[in-house]
Amino acid sequence: MDKPTILRGRTLAIRDAEGRPIDDIDTDMIFHNSHLHITRLEEMGPHAFGNLPGWKDFPQRVQPGDILVVGKNFGAGSSRQQAVDCFRALGVAAIVGESFGAIYKRNAINSGWPLFICPGILSDSGLVNVGDELEIDLNAAQIRNRTTGHELPPCDTFSRVQMDIYQAGSLFAFAKARS
Repeated sequence: MDKPTILRGRTLAIRDAEGRPIDDIDTDMIFHNSHLHITRLEEMGPHAFGNLPGWKDFPQRVQPGDILVVGKNFGAGSSRQQAVDCFRALGVAAIVGESFGAIYKRNAINSGWPLFICPGILSDSGLVNVGDELEIDLNAAQIRNRTTGHELPPCDTFSRVQMDIYQAGSLFAFAKARS
């Protein structure tokens, strides 16, 4: 059975107390190194953003199907798979960001998790607000804010390989299916 290529979910835009995008969120802020002993996906969620000021209650705020919207250079830092998996454990449907750390981006794609680069998505404070409902068309790499009716800035295309890995569930599942 194919996974959906149209995702709809409530937005959680990661901003500071003054409403500015928080750029350069590193993997230690996403999933603190004191929890790296946790390897079971279902145990990772409660630790998401545990080291990010103003967002330590994220696991209580998030709902399955939510779409995370982040600023520039999200996931910079170490190659920490838990920094991707903690959001997957909480049921976050996708992540849309202005830019991502290269390793974080690759880990997310390899995990079969929808991730989009959408420059300017948080720069204009009116494009996306917490609680807005977004619709993401994975095939067209288009995002629409269903709450406001606005089409968001064009995103990087969801590549064929990225779609294949997403549909398979992970890079490992994709490789196994092809062998």
